[in-house]
Amino acid sequence: MPTRQVGRNTLKLSDLLPMVPPALVALMSLVEVSPIKVNPWSGLAKWLGRAINGEVLSTVKTIQTAQQAQADALAAHIKADDERNADGLRERILRFNTELLRDVRHTREDFIEILAVIDAYEAYCRTHPDYRNNRAVFAIQNIKRVYAERLQKRDFLGEIPTEV
Repeated sequence: MPTRQVGRNTLKLSDLLPMVPPALVALMSLVEVSPIKVNPWSGLAKWLGRAINGEVLSTVKTIQTAQQAQADALAAHIKADDERNADGLRERILRFNTELLRDVRHTREDFIEILAVIDAYEAYCRTHPDYRNNRAVFAIQNIKRVYAERLQKRDFLGEIPTEV
């Protein structure tokens, strides 16, 4: 062991070794670099945590990436399904209007049902401005016009018309 002569006493390195950890702890607790505060304990804990949990952190990152990809795919499926549902609503509206143009008579309940379909379709179109809606605008106007006429004349299918 290397020794050092200090005055009359001989100081060995092995004598200093037990004093190093407490001195290091005291130094690390007092260190602060201005204006940036450095907390050596949090840095040491972070480094130690990454060293111990490196594989777990890598696995978590992989899982998060896969989960985000699934979330994106689900969002695309939901959008496609919503558009398909809106297309179905529009198809019902157009079919009903075609029946009106061909003088097929309908009951009051038929009109109430198609008006509910129109409400759902228009609500979807309002909340999805990028959805193309120009195919049903006039059909909707015609259905509402015919409904208003039938309501005024009270001549729905199955009702006895009254003179107005």
